[in-house]
Amino acid sequence: MDAVTVPAGVAPESPAPALPPDSPLAMPVQSLRAAPAARLRPTTAPARLAARRAFVFGGALALTALAAEEMYAVLNVAGLTVLETVVLVLFVVLFAWIAFSFTNALGGAIAMARRGDGGLGIDPASPLPELTGRIALLMPTYNEAPARVFAGLEATWQSLVATGRSAAFDLFILSDTTDADVWVAEEAGFLALRARAGGDGRMFYRRRPRNIDRKAGNIADWVMRFGGGYDSMIVLDADSVMTGEAMVRIAAAMEQNPGVGLIQTLPVIVGGRSLFARVQQFAGRLYGPLIAHGLAWWHGPDGNYWGHNAIIRVRAFAGEAGLPHLKGRKPFGGHILSHDFVEAALIRRGGWAVHMVPALAGSFEEGPPSLMDLSVRDRRWCQGNLQHIAVLPARGLHPLSRLHLLTGIGAYVTAPLWLAMLLIGLLAALQARFVPPDYFPTAFSLFPEWPAQDPVRAAWVFVGTMAVLLLPKLIGYALMLADRDARRGFGVFALVGVVAETAISALTAPITMVSQSAAVAGILAGRDAGWQPQRRDDGTMPFAHIARRFAPHTLFGLALAGAAFAISPELFLWMTPVIAGLVLAVPVAALTASRGAGRALAGLLRTPEGRNPPEVLRRAADLAAARAQETVGEAVAALARDPELLAAHHAMLPAGGARRPGDYAPERLVARAKIEDARDLNEALALLTPREKAAALGDPDALERLVTLAR
Repeated sequence: MDAVTVPAGVAPESPAPALPPDSPLAMPVQSLRAAPAARLRPTTAPARLAARRAFVFGGALALTALAAEEMYAVLNVAGLTVLETVVLVLFVVLFAWIAFSFTNALGGAIAMARRGDGGLGIDPASPLPELTGRIALLMPTYNEAPARVFAGLEATWQSLVATGRSAAFDLFILSDTTDADVWVAEEAGFLALRARAGGDGRMFYRRRPRNIDRKAGNIADWVMRFGGGYDSMIVLDADSVMTGEAMVRIAAAMEQNPGVGLIQTLPVIVGGRSLFARVQQFAGRLYGPLIAHGLAWWHGPDGNYWGHNAIIRVRAFAGEAGLPHLKGRKPFGGHILSHDFVEAALIRRGGWAVHMVPALAGSFEEGPPSLMDLSVRDRRWCQGNLQHIAVLPARGLHPLSRLHLLTGIGAYVTAPLWLAMLLIGLLAALQARFVPPDYFPTAFSLFPEWPAQDPVRAAWVFVGTMAVLLLPKLIGYALMLADRDARRGFGVFALVGVVAETAISALTAPITMVSQSAAVAGILAGRDAGWQPQRRDDGTMPFAHIARRFAPHTLFGLALAGAAFAISPELFLWMTPVIAGLVLAVPVAALTASRGAGRALAGLLRTPEGRNPPEVLRRAADLAAARAQETVGEAVAALARDPELLAAHHAMLPAGGARRPGDYAPERLVARAKIEDARDLNEALALLTPREKAAALGDPDALERLVTLAR
């Protein structure tokens, strides 16, 4: 934002209010021990929903039973040893997991072939409907790069204005930012956005001095303060971009279906530049619709919420989704980290329908740019999902809501289970190779218990397991070929891209398995993940940093290789896919984080949005490039040189910056003392910690002293 020159002795014009008048709405904390009163069943369930669920669950059960029988035959050549029994149990549990994913994909293929709309009457080919309600567009942000956040938000708003339906929407930027420099940059970005868009009275900014309960608390704070003035809210994430048409259509669907509490879109991953991001983007775009259509096909009105790019009925959210704190200490106790699954479960418990609409285009997000960033995000998500163990027994939850919670838990618990099966299988092989049979067992036996397996049948079990894992990829590819626009978007090398994606994913899967297993172990040991902002776009980092992070994976891979080779060269070759990924963890992590490698394989990993980006994405990219040059810099210096920004900053402080009753945080007093002792701004900034600097910018007296030092 450009500085505004104000003549000496003339006060800057008072800025427009950054917030509308309060419109409070009660949001009571829900009990997990008492079920609410009986509610009406949703009326938006599709026909033959029970048959769909029988197909998915029955098919997964049948596949698992067949695999269990075959695996039992593999291991039971001369009786099952204890280790072989454990391997069998783990195999059955893990195969059930992938069989369930497989039958879900088959359901998705049926849904995509029939081109259903999810039962909500959303027809992208129909004229854009009019809106009668009030919708809030919410952008929570936490220490994110303001230029990127505001670029995506501005592009989204411009797309909404182009629909002619923007009068029904208000925009709220809900900041939980703790970094003082980012905070002031957000304020500058907000003022600039509002000025460019003519958004006075339509665009608002609120920063919480204390980010209680993180994102869930941020949204709940808005609901309790402003929710009474709105019918619905569309919740975005810091990397979200949506088309105006998509937002209008889900808002209209919410109005037309009064029993629906939440509608989740399918965000398409875009913007990948590193090789890792491009692989995730390609896989998500090619196979993601198949998975999402499958979920929508058999979930019906009992769906889930992914935390963003969704519309929620404010009354349903306020009445049903007030999250309690879990008992106990972190990492299992305290506020609920992965709030979205729980909010969806509580909304559904209250009698409201929760739907997914994967057929609706125009919803976008970004993915992590590297294995390092994925592991950081997974660590936090892992902790949040494991917290759901305490939510599972909650009274009154729909069975599918409990299943959603279980799948979230399983997404991380399966990693240590795969690792355990691998290690126990190795132990069983070592036992067969080196431990002599016991000719004198404790229990009477005419024959010793020889550990033995059927290698031919084992090979067929492996082939069958790989088929269940890989067939959904081929189904997704076949469905893409049947769609002319998608076929053009992916290009003639899409099949080679499937092979490349599968190979790269096979290399990274063992690394992720070990990282997630370590995350689960750390959480069980009582270590809290904290809350760090995600890196966006760029996955590059010093090689030494990568080497330190993934050296344990390499050492573990070498140990596995040694154990396998000691048993037999054939076993070593059999385990090569797992061993290679771990031994090469450092170079694989470095290579996949590279933009150069991403550019080299861009032709193979092409997606429709990458080849021909929608207008909203092109606009977001152009705005991000332009805004990147408009840096605000250090917060105090920016406020000192821009009277308009300084006046707006003062006006946006809660209660004018006065201390609220019950606020006994010491940062404000310590900051005042340090600033009073400083002789110039540089000395003051050197004395202040980040928390103290943020506290000083929220205190009128300390801020005045800092600005005086800066001039």
